[in-house]
Amino acid sequence: MKLPLIQITFYTVFLSFTTTHIHGQTMAEGNARSSSMVTDTVEEFKPHGQLWGCAFGDFAYKTNADILNRGGTNQYGEVPANTSLFQFRRIYLGFDYEISKRFSVQFTLSSENDYGAPFSATQGDLLQNNKFSPFIKYANIRWKNIWRGTDLVIGMQNTPAYGKTGRDDQTPEEVWAYRSVERTISDIYGTPCYDMGASLQGWFDRNGNFGYNLMAGNGSMAKPESDPNKWFYGNVYAKFLNKRIIINLYQDYERLNWGVYVPAVKPGMASPNGAWYHDRNMTKLFAAWNTKLLTVGFEGFRNTIMGDMRVVGKDDGNLYYRTSAAIAWTFFVRGRILSNPAGNAVLGYFARYDNFDPTGNLSSIVNDPNTKSYTAVTGPYDPTTKQQFIVAGLDFTPYKNIHFMPNLWLNTYNSSLSQNAANDLLNPGVSGIKGTDVVWRLSFYYVYGK
Repeated sequence: MKLPLIQITFYTVFLSFTTTHIHGQTMAEGNARSSSMVTDTVEEFKPHGQLWGCAFGDFAYKTNADILNRGGTNQYGEVPANTSLFQFRRIYLGFDYEISKRFSVQFTLSSENDYGAPFSATQGDLLQNNKFSPFIKYANIRWKNIWRGTDLVIGMQNTPAYGKTGRDDQTPEEVWAYRSVERTISDIYGTPCYDMGASLQGWFDRNGNFGYNLMAGNGSMAKPESDPNKWFYGNVYAKFLNKRIIINLYQDYERLNWGVYVPAVKPGMASPNGAWYHDRNMTKLFAAWNTKLLTVGFEGFRNTIMGDMRVVGKDDGNLYYRTSAAIAWTFFVRGRILSNPAGNAVLGYFARYDNFDPTGNLSSIVNDPNTKSYTAVTGPYDPTTKQQFIVAGLDFTPYKNIHFMPNLWLNTYNSSLSQNAANDLLNPGVSGIKGTDVVWRLSFYYVYGK
């Protein structure tokens, strides 16, 4: 008897389903028996969190002050000489939570830059009554292994210039390890150490010796976005000799003002530059020898800011924009003097020297016969002032995560500015005006919950 094709197809599907179902039941029963045998050895993931915090500050005494009040990018630039103060420089309160094996979140409140009048022309992170004001510094979610060896992080987070990647230390901020004493040199001069955006943090090998960190952010740190431009960050790093040698190459780019009309200084005169094209890009190299007993590090960058020099023409009165370039480098050393029986440092030392030279392209601007005056749009990159910074001290650790650090903080300035005319040009008759900020400090730093 011949069966219609539809019946044959139906019987075939039915038999296949029945066989699969019976086989599935048998496998399920076997798996259940196997599962009951290993219940005591396999631990189920449980969501968990950690509340933590840290703070650092000083008793500081400023013995000498620069007469021109330069160095507005540091915390003591406008503090007068013979001033003493007890002060917190940073307070954190954070909560980290592991939602699952694949997802975790980070939330941190911070209070920092707490200098108000009369020690600073800016309010800092203070309320109108000059009390500390916390803000949201970190608020992000991490999707671990979104693909093999790469995490996706979305929200307020550390940028690739400073941030942790979830593995061993590899950025200047982490290897220097004394943020409680002073920021890294690129942080001092305005490169965001945290931002709102999205990043991919990945590793090329299982041991985390080779990796990368790519991020797109607002460039406004804790403030909401105020322009259509984005800040792009990226770094790649490598570790050698059992992670003793660290090399980190960093690059960033942001459009600041793009296609913005520039009016003339004198009414009725058109600007010959037309639209204003203003962007910045930094290339930075970091290298270190990092061990428990001794760490030596170098960080250097070149930051080029197109259209950042606002120049007023002498003959035509027009407004021109010229490109500026700054070169900076830092060298630091830290190490251990005494250890306890457990091998942890009880007494250590640290020292650092920074050199900042923002005068690139300045000579061409000054030597232009049509230049009447000039100013930098980006304040920390005032092209007339070179700076050299030194910090050195001891680190006494009576207990884990508790530090007392007597140190000397010193910043020197050298520029062509006269005391009476802050916009003098680099003429042969104008000699360099030098100045120094000197601060003696007993710094303290503690961490809890970690």
